[in-house]
Amino acid sequence: MPELKKRTGYISWDEYFMGVALLSAMRSKDPNTQVGACIVNDKNKIVGAGYNGLPMGCDDDEFPWEKQGAFLDTKYPYICHAELNAILNNIGMDLRGCKIYTALFPCNECAKAIIQSGITEVVYLSDKYAGTDTAKASRLMLDKAGVRCREVVARSNSILLSFREEDV
Repeated sequence: MPELKKRTGYISWDEYFMGVALLSAMRSKDPNTQVGACIVNDKNKIVGAGYNGLPMGCDDDEFPWEKQGAFLDTKYPYICHAELNAILNNIGMDLRGCKIYTALFPCNECAKAIIQSGITEVVYLSDKYAGTDTAKASRLMLDKAGVRCREVVARSNSILLSFREEDV
């Protein structure tokens, strides 16, 4: 009988945790931008997750989702970003030394929360707003606070999830 070898082609830790962040993003009701985040401790255990959305108790149908217009008629004053939600949704532990995986490089407001929580590494998928003032401010603060930032390196472009047993 041939000796069994371990399976090959399994995903890396970075792919796994970014996958959790992307799956979390699918909970977002924002019609334009869906962002998810996943916080991981030094033992590769997930200790928090979140996505961009309205605060608890705020009805998704009673607030605007517009990107443009008068400030109070847009989503911006009301939405909690994925990174902040992941920090607030953590399992009640100290986040010092943790990593945060996020689909989108964090804005300046989330950078403050990341720094204050003690997270020491940001792993992101997209940095599409790199040239904006908020992204520049975020990078400056994260850099000065000693928070490492790196783009995730994935070996594949996608992962297929299925809820059907025969597809597994």
